[in-house]
Formats: sequence, structure tokens, C-alpha cells
Amino acid sequence: ASETELISGGSDKQLILWEWKGTRAWNNQLVKSIPLKGHAEAVCAVDAVYQSDEPELNLLIASAASDSTVRVWSRHGSEAKCIEILQFGNGFVMDVCLSFLPGSDVPILACGGDDCKISLFIQQNGQFQKTLILPGHEDWIRGIEWAACGEDLFLASCAQDCLIRIWKVCTKSKQIPEAEDDSIRLKENVFTVKDTDTTYAITLESVLAGHENWVYAVHWQPSFSKDGSMQQPMRILSASMDKTVIIWEPDKESGVWLEQASVRVGEVGGNTLGFFDCQFSPDGSMIVAHAFHGALHLWKQATVNKEEWTPEVVISGHFNSVEDVKWDPEGEFIISVGSDQTTRLFAPWRRKQETEVTWHEIARPQVHGYDMRCLAMIGRFQFVSGADEKVLRVFCAPKNFIENFSNITGISMEKLCSHQSCDLPEGATVPALGLSNKAVFEGDMAVQPAEDEETFNTISNQYPEIYFQPLILTEPPPEDHLLQNTLWPEIQKLYGHGYEIFCVACNNSNTVIASACKASKKEHAAIILWSTTSWKKLQSLSFHNLTVTQLAFSPNDKFLLAVSRDRNWSLWRKQDSSESGPVFSCCAYTDRNTAVHSRIIWSCDWTPDSKYFITGSRDKKVIVWGQCDLSVTTEGNMLDSIKPCSTVLDAGDSVTAVSISRVLAPDGRYIVAVGLENGKIILYTWKQSGQETALADWTPCVEMGNSQSHALAVKRLCWRHHVGRAGHNDQNSSEWLQLASCGADHCVKIFNVNRFAL
Repeated sequence: ASETELISGGSDKQLILWEWKGTRAWNNQLVKSIPLKGHAEAVCAVDAVYQSDEPELNLLIASAASDSTVRVWSRHGSEAKCIEILQFGNGFVMDVCLSFLPGSDVPILACGGDDCKISLFIQQNGQFQKTLILPGHEDWIRGIEWAACGEDLFLASCAQDCLIRIWKVCTKSKQIPEAEDDSIRLKENVFTVKDTDTTYAITLESVLAGHENWVYAVHWQPSFSKDGSMQQPMRILSASMDKTVIIWEPDKESGVWLEQASVRVGEVGGNTLGFFDCQFSPDGSMIVAHAFHGALHLWKQATVNKEEWTPEVVISGHFNSVEDVKWDPEGEFIISVGSDQTTRLFAPWRRKQETEVTWHEIARPQVHGYDMRCLAMIGRFQFVSGADEKVLRVFCAPKNFIENFSNITGISMEKLCSHQSCDLPEGATVPALGLSNKAVFEGDMAVQPAEDEETFNTISNQYPEIYFQPLILTEPPPEDHLLQNTLWPEIQKLYGHGYEIFCVACNNSNTVIASACKASKKEHAAIILWSTTSWKKLQSLSFHNLTVTQLAFSPNDKFLLAVSRDRNWSLWRKQDSSESGPVFSCCAYTDRNTAVHSRIIWSCDWTPDSKYFITGSRDKKVIVWGQCDLSVTTEGNMLDSIKPCSTVLDAGDSVTAVSISRVLAPDGRYIVAVGLENGKIILYTWKQSGQETALADWTPCVEMGNSQSHALAVKRLCWRHHVGRAGHNDQNSSEWLQLASCGADHCVKIFNVNRFAL
């Protein structure tokens, strides 16, 4: 039958039974949900079975939670209620599974937990009664699953003792008396069900040893319908902390369960912890697993050689708050940094014959040991990033990345690298005891000697100096390749700040970087300017008393704007350059008397003509300031000339991000995106109105719906500087603009905005 129902349990202490109705496309289907409340702590395992051929009638649900109970629920029609609570004292149940005894409709419930035993409950007279305890595992049980095969019922269990055990339940005929001989026989556990007066025997079928660390999940391949009856394949999939996923099946001749010859897939290297769960696809031709860092892994069985499994393209993303996102200057890809300590690069994948374009993570230039905070692009294939450390780090794209980027996005190599590709490193690697990404050149990658047992066992060979292997890709890389082979070499560290880096910006001619760190005193809140040619410190700009939250250079590079936690902004003007580089001096600011914002200013941006700038604050206000006129020379006049030019826009919630498009709306108005703490993104257009009392200088255009918004605070908004959509053939169409956003909900989003419809 078609699967239309799904049960989930969460840390919100409830279960939800989801049902989707209708055959239309997924997005406008009607989804019905029934909440089941009763547990006092987070729900950690759920399972359910239909009790009759007509699914609408009876559904039996079991759930385990951290409150040391297992609850049994029953659903009739559209109402569900808890029918029984099984107490486990001080113990925890890690997994539950429901099935029916062979040849009957008597439900059997298996519970595995921290007492290292499997408890079997059988429903008699409408109550679940503890019937048997299966000992054997020597550590916490992490997963259990039933499978009905013909006349028998099998139970697979896995535990932190690195083992998998398979048990078999079958009906026992009463007539034949036991032969009293001395033959060695497996110990049978026998029990009788009163309702049907049938006796059953449980034996241990097999113990599978192959994993070297905790086994977190074990699953049977799903049964399928063949010639009118359900067939259960004898195949098991297991996922472990040892970074492997193994497929097991009984040997054709001996019937002994074996690890399938070569099907042991997993990831190599990296800083990950192994696999948390795994599943077969319905037909068993694909397997999916997810790792501790939320990464999905997908493998597909080769059509010719069934023993061979190859990694497939899968979606990926940050597994913690995304703090900053930037478009590359040409608008071909985006880079984001997050509190998951990674820097990730996403680009559109253009398949050769198809028109469809999808975005994928194609490189992970930086895998760090500190939470990432901010980044700025320095030209096309170079960026500087800041994390919760005092150092800024500069990275440059290696040759291997540029080649693969060209293959995946369909942009020719000639367009990408004009001059410097000959002396670029091939890739980067983190040395065994190092923390920085070290460049790997063509000569460094020595030919690996043939793997000898002896040579591998020497310590130095188990930890190679260079993990990087150059690969030629035509599609987005899988997770293990992202971890290992897509790092960018670090070319510079910039020392100078006293506390954790908080924000960084680069000017439009890519010659100057400005950065600031967390600060609670004036001397630490200084902005430092760096040269991108010599990487030397150019200047220290001291004005603010608390952390500078964002920096922005004006599009004409004549001004630098800073906004701060001290509720003020400061504007720095570029003077005539000295020998060492440009010199900036403060030409305008707000102070206690002139400030309009009453809370921290989170974000700022410039209009494309460098005349106005915008600030957004926790006080829910968005204000446009100006006019920044270059003809005004004296500081006093400049200070007087810059005032609020707009009415104060009340955004309805704390403003955490603002960005102005470099392309104007068709009627010449500025297009402003505002991101809020509740995750909403609103698009406005603004134009200075002539009258003193501006009636309608702000026009709200679009408020993203709930499905489009972020679930938590918007951290950064960034418009693509070009018209058209990256990766599409409409690059020259003046209709589309693209807006990238990132949020505390771990998401990076790209919006296509039709500027004629605003």
C-alpha cells in the first residue's frame, strides 16, 4: 500500500502522527498532524504497526522517552490515546520495536536499553506483559528491529559492545517429545501465549562481529511484494562509530551470516565521529547514512557488479548557526561561515544536457577548531575569515578547486584563471600535528608505495603527512571528499587584535581589509586596516567604546562605515594616500546627543551611488542617513551634513541584517532587504522624498512567507551585484536579482527576486 503516515518523536516531549492526503504535488498537499502528549521528558524512540488490513482503523504505537517509561498508544479513526505505560525504574530504553507473533495477530514489543538486556512484552487480555528477557549484550543496547520471514520472526539488535545479535522466534509444536540425547543444542527460551494457546521458542541465531566501535543502528532491508505475497530479504545494514556502514547477509551454502565481501562503506580522515543511523532504500539498491555532524551519505549499488557501491550526490549544509555569507565578486558562487567551525562554498551545478540548475556544496575551504564568525571576499578566489580567535586567516583557491569548479558550473577555465594558475598549489592539507591548511604542490604528492602489511603498521604510515588526493570531479563531491580534498591553502595570518574577531570587510578594489574584534573598552574596539599586498597593518581607527558589529566600505571606496554595540555609527573618509597606503580619518559620527538608535546597531550597508547608508538596530528601527557629499571638505561641515534622510522605519522586530541591492528598481528606487530576529525577511524600496514631512519614502514590497523565512534570527543578507541568476542562461536578463541570506537555523537561502514585480 502507499505509505501516507509517519510518526515522529522529539525533545519537545511529544509524538506527532503525520498523515498526508491527496495526490497533488508535495508542497500544496494537505498534511494532517495529531499530537500525542504524555511523556515527561524527550522522546528518543518510536515505532508503530497497523493492527488490521484497513489502516484507517487501528494503529498501535510504542514510544520510549528519557522519563524511563515506554508508552503504548492506540489510534482509532482520527483520535489517539495512551493505553498503557510500562515503567523501567531508573533505566532508560534506547529503542523499541513492534511486530506480531508468527502466524497470529498478537502484538509483541521489544525494548532494548541501558541494562544490556532485551525485554519482550506480549499483549494478552489487552495488556502488555513482560514475557521474556534476552541477555547477551555486554553494553547499552542502541537499536532493535523485527523482521517477519515466512513462518519465523527475526529480531536484530546492536549495542555499544560492538556486536550485532540476531534472534529467531518460531512456533513450537507440542506433540514431539524432546529426544534425550547428548547433542549440543542452542538454548531455547520457550513461552506460551494464553489467548491462542500457542507455544513459541526463541533462539540466538547469530552474533555478528565486524565493527570496531559502538554500533548505533541496525536495520533490515524492507520487505517487498512479489507474486502477491510479501518477501523479506535476509539482509541487514548496520552503522557504527567506527565510521563504517556494513551490509550483512547469510552465506548461500552454509547459511552463516557474513559481512558482504566488499560492502563496507564509510568516510576516511576528517574530524568526524562516525555514523549515527542508516537505512536501505525500499528496493535495497541504495543506502543512506547520517553522521554525527548531520552530514548525509548516500551510496548506490552498481548495476553490473552488485558488490560495488559508489557514493552519490547528496544535499549538505551547516549543522549550526550560519554567521556570515558573501557572493563572490562575479556572482558565480557563495561562501558561508558558521558556528559549526566550517567555511563552505556553494555553487550551481549545471548538468550537461539538462536545463535544471541545483545548488550544492562543492568545497569546504576551511575546517577549523574555533567557531567561525565572519568573512570577506578579496577578489574572486581569495577570502579572509575571522573566528573566535585573535587571528584573521587569508585563504586562496588551489588549482584543483578551480578545475573542478569549472567542470561543475560549466564556466570555462579561460574565463576563470587569466594569469596566475601556473604557480598555484594543487590543494591543501592539515599536517598531522598542525592546525593550518598547508599548500600541497604537484611535487609534494609522492607516489604511494604498494601497501605492504609491514609498512602500514609503522606508525608514520598510519598518519600520512599528506591526506590530500587531487580528484577530477564532474558533479558535486560527497561528504568524505569535502572533508579531505577541498581545503584551500592558508596564505597569511593577520595578528593585531586582542580579542575574538567579530567582523571583517574588504574594499571594492580589493586593496584594504578592515577588521574589528569583541571589545568592552575603547582601546580594544579599534578598527584595524590591513594592506592586501604586503599584509601589513596600515592604520588603527579608534572611536567606538564597545564591539564594532559590522563594517562596510562605500562602493566608490571613499568611505568606511562602522556600526557598534555602543549604539552609534562612525564614518571614516579616505584621505590622499601616503606611501604605505590609504589613510582614513573620522568625518562624521553619532554620539549620545545625536544618536537615533536606542539599542545595539547590528547591521549597515551602502546605496550603490555611495550617497546614503542604512543602519538597522535591535530597537526595531531602520534608518537611511546622508548625504555623503565629497565636495564638503571640512570635518565640521561633514558632521552637520549627514542626518537621517528617511522616516524611521519600524520593522516590527529586532533588525539583525540589512542589505541594499546594487541594482535599482525600474522606477529608480533603492531596493532594501531587512532581516529580523524572528527569521522574517522583508523587501522594501526607498527613495528620498522632496518634502520635509516624507509621506511615503518607504514602500513595503514583499514579506517572505513562513516557509521561505528562517526559523531563527537572520544573521546576514547579501545581494548579488549582477542581474540574472547564477548558473542560469538568463545572466543578461535584467529581470532577476538574487539575494543570499543565512540564519541561526543552520540555513543558507538564495532568493530569486523579480525586480519588475516589486
